[in-house]
Formats: sequence, structure tokens, C-alpha cells
Amino acid sequence: MDLRLGSILLGTLLVVLTSLVTRTTGQKIYTNTWAVHVNGGVEEADRIASKHGFINHGIIFGEYYHFQHRAVVKRSLLEHGSRHLKLQKEPQVVWAEQQVVKKRKKRDIYSELSDPKFSEQWYLYNANQHDLNARGAWQQGYTGKGVVVSILDDGIEKDHPDLIENYDPEASYDVNDKDPDPQPRYTQLNDNRHGTRCAGEVAAAANNGICGVGVAFNSKIGGVRMLDGEVTDAVEAQSLSFNPNHIHIYSASWGPEDDGKTVDGPAKLAKEAFEHGVSEGRDGLGSIFVWASGNGGREHDSCNCDGYTNSIYTLSISSSTQYGNVPWYSEACSSTLATTYSSGNLNEKQIVTTDLRQKCTDSHTGTSASAPLAAGIIALALEANMNLTWRDMQHLVVRTSRPAHLNTNDWKTNGVGRKVSHSYGYGLLDAGAMVTLARNWTNVEPQHKCVIELLSEPRDIGNRLVITQKVDACFGMSNYVSSLEHAQAQLTLSYNRRGDLAVYLISPKGTRSTLLSPRPHDYSSEGFNDWAFMTTHSWDEDPRGEWTLEIENASGASNYGTLRKFTLVLYGTGSNTPNFSTSNSSQPRSSSCKTFNVNQICIVIVLSLLFLCRV
Repeated sequence: MDLRLGSILLGTLLVVLTSLVTRTTGQKIYTNTWAVHVNGGVEEADRIASKHGFINHGIIFGEYYHFQHRAVVKRSLLEHGSRHLKLQKEPQVVWAEQQVVKKRKKRDIYSELSDPKFSEQWYLYNANQHDLNARGAWQQGYTGKGVVVSILDDGIEKDHPDLIENYDPEASYDVNDKDPDPQPRYTQLNDNRHGTRCAGEVAAAANNGICGVGVAFNSKIGGVRMLDGEVTDAVEAQSLSFNPNHIHIYSASWGPEDDGKTVDGPAKLAKEAFEHGVSEGRDGLGSIFVWASGNGGREHDSCNCDGYTNSIYTLSISSSTQYGNVPWYSEACSSTLATTYSSGNLNEKQIVTTDLRQKCTDSHTGTSASAPLAAGIIALALEANMNLTWRDMQHLVVRTSRPAHLNTNDWKTNGVGRKVSHSYGYGLLDAGAMVTLARNWTNVEPQHKCVIELLSEPRDIGNRLVITQKVDACFGMSNYVSSLEHAQAQLTLSYNRRGDLAVYLISPKGTRSTLLSPRPHDYSSEGFNDWAFMTTHSWDEDPRGEWTLEIENASGASNYGTLRKFTLVLYGTGSNTPNFSTSNSSQPRSSSCKTFNVNQICIVIVLSLLFLCRV
């Protein structure tokens, strides 16, 4: 017994020593398999293998065979010369080599993240695939490196242990106190935690043992403190235009009151900041503005009455709950482009992120939490292709977002076969699909803008007004739009109770967009003054043909009002036509155009209405 025990201990010691020697010296480890080149075919290889106690596991390729010897240990520091010599003495054996173990490492930079809260970030990666497929982007090597995101909010805690590694002072400023430090103001109620929470969703560091991870955990993150004080047009414009050739993506989770009765948007300076951002930002590729669609669902608000989410320059993001339902706070409108996850009912999980006072939270909520997740995913796509323009990014979102797992009764298929919803836009963002498509994306053609006046005189709205007009989308001019991106119905109208109105726009391909749904809290009699209701639902459709505007009184009351102006504005790309410059979207002055607006865009005035109905 003592001899047997000694043999076992000695064997164990040899195994341990073998392991240690291998680790420290890199010495070869020989296996019990050989590669053998045998002339004469499979039968000759089988004969030789059998003769010398080998098993022939078949052809490797050509006349090379895979032999294994059961009497030889699987792993050894010594080669088995006697077995090898016997093989080589066979006349039909051209060459033989005992196989050694080779160290090979997957060239995949992604490894499972070790952050303590990562397992609770169900929306980034989930075994049931009800997620944003962040892992699909990470596995391709994209983590946001080289991309700069700034959170326009109430400041960010720049020394938070999960943010400090990625904090970028050049992407940060305090507009409220006019200094470079975006640190939030601390109060007993932690009122100013919002920006820090949003920042963590984008760029919380990975594998540092703290909280969870950001979607783009290697991106740089900054903050513009602008909500903790009086917000003016100048404050907004300064924030939207801060360091635009350094910051790639601006994320904003704020807007006018979500009370179901406000109609408000950017004023003169902020409008110009958006326009300057998309034309001059990122050295001309255009700043990317990501916007939360709004939390006025309980008040039956419409995000098309919010001029920030309703803008063609913002990428408007809505929310879904963990179980794929429309959250109670979500607003439906035709300007929403896509969706990410956020909070829902009491039995549904919320969002994990950094919190004020160097803490971590698992209860971030609302569309406030959705926009930064989108900003992080967009950062991944931008890392995959830094040449993407602001419009390219919207095209990528439209093409890769997924309707699957999202529940609503208003999914419809548009004129180019895509599903789209007023609650979700084109569906859930898919980070893996976005970076895959982004890598080899060809930039879209320059934006064309076609402006068409569709009303020659005021019309009574009454209970229902329908206007149908055939348009050619500026065919034959330099601003011809053959493939649509955004469509706007710019309306000026009066109505004794604005909240009773529902407005619809139907494209030539039959896609019906709800530009305005009834808002029962909106008692205003102010109507709309040149308000540009926007839809993304006809993306990539050919806009030539009959467009229909429907305005309805959704209540039983005897309301009254007048439509004074209806301008259809089409944005998109167009085929180049002879004899016209396409260097920009403006129509050059020529005898072919009679009327220009202040931006030198040709206005086509249609004097005859094909169909006008008032009930």
C-alpha cells in the first residue's frame, strides 16, 4: 500500500512540475497523436497504424493521416522516439511528426464583463434576445473608443469612480455658472442627479468592479451643465453648439412641459445652433443630436408638439418596457425614429447606472433613460465608421431597428415595406446590426429640400377638412427629391379648442402618419402658427404623387377654425438632373423659379386643388 501511495504522489508531483515548467519555460508539450504522410492510400495507412499499435483517425488532407497511440500519455514533456522511429522505418511512410500542443488565443477583444451590476443590465444583453444587442457590437470590437459624447443636462459628477476614467474636460462646460466645471450642485433631495445618471448609461467604465457598464464603455464622456438655472434661448444655443468639432454626439433628455397642452420648441438662437451643428459640426459631417421623445403619455401629450423631438436635426428616441410594452409615460408621434428600453410597471426592471455622490442606482426611468442608451449605441456605430454624416446615422437607425418583441396595435407597413409605429418608430435599436452596416456604409447624397405651397386661400376646418394634391417633388430642378427622408406639413391655423384636433398626412404610397392626436388638456384657442409637423414614416418612399392632409374635430363639440397655410416640405435625396448644379439643396435663381423664401429655396405655388372637402 505504501509503495502504491508513493507512486500516486510521485505521479501527481510530476504532473504539477510539468505544469509549472511549461508555464515558466514555454517547453513543448507532446501529445499522443502523430501526423503521418503515407503513400498507398487508406488501406496502407490502416495497415501501418495497426501494425504499430496506432489508431488511424482518418485523412487530415491529401495523403496525411491522423494517428493516435493509446499506450502513450496524452501530454508529456518528452517525445516518444521509439514509436516515431518505427513509423519512419516503414517504406510507405514519407514523413511523420508527433504533434505538440500550440497556444492559440482568440483575437476577440471582448471578454465577459466583470462589473458587479452588469448581470442586472438586462437591456444590454439578455439570453432571450429581448435586448439592444450591445454584446453583438462589443464582440465585433466596438466599444466607443475615439468617440466623444456630451450630456446636456444638470451637470455630471466628473469624479465618479465609474466615470472618471472616461471623463473628457474638453466636452464639458458649466453654462449656468459660466465656468469649465460641470460638477452638479448638491442638494438634500439630490435634484441634480439626472445628468450623472445619463452619463453612466453611455460611458460607465468596464471591468473596474464598480456598478455596471456603459453601452460605449470606452468612449469619452462630458457634460454641459445648463438645466440648473434659468434656461433661455441663449443658454440652449450655447449648450447645443459647445465645442462642435470635438464632441461627436450630444444627448438631451429634456424639453418643454409634457403637460398635454404646451406647443413649444427651439427659438431663434437654438434653431440656428441646430442648423449650424449639422452643417459645420464634426468638421462638416454634422453634429449628432439624440433626443428623448417625452414623458407626457399620462397627459395624452404628443411629441410632435415638442419642437426639439419634432425637428429633422434630432434623432428622437422613445421607450419600451422590459416586457416590450408601451410605457405609461410614453408619447406617440410620427417624428420618433426608434426605441430603446427603459422603466415600466412596478413588476418590470429599470435601468442600472451611475448615481450622484459616487453611488450606483438600478432605478433610472423614463425616456430620459432611453436617449443616452441610444447615444451610446450611436457611439459604437460611429467608431465603426467615423465618416458617417448626421443623416447617415438616421439612415442606419431606420434600416437596422427591430420591431420584434414590441407590442402595440399601430404597427403598419409603409410604402417601402418597413414596419413603423407612432409609439416606437422603426423599433428597437440593434447595436450589433448598426455597427455591421456602418462599417461599409456609403455616405448618402446631399440633402435636397423641396418646398410646395398647397393652399391658395384660407379654408374653414369645421368638423373635417381634407386636402388632396398631386405633387412632382420639384422634379426637373436641383432640389428634386426622389427618395424621401423627412416630410413636414407646415400649418398655420386657428381653432377655438386646439386640443380637439387630429391631423393626418397620407403619402402617395398610402402611408398614413398621425401628425397630431387629440390632447384633452389643451384648451388653447391659439391654434398653430407655421408649426412644422414632421413624419419619418415614409422614409425612402418616392414622394411624387398625391399627398392628402386630413384635419378632424375629434370631439362632439361644434368647434370652428380656419386653415390659413399648408406648406409641404420634402427632405431627401434626388437623382441628378441635367443643367442643374447639385452642390447644395437650394434652388439657384433662374427663370424656372418665380418665388424664393428667405433661405433661397424655390417655392412652388400650387393654385389648383384637386380635391377639397369640408364636412
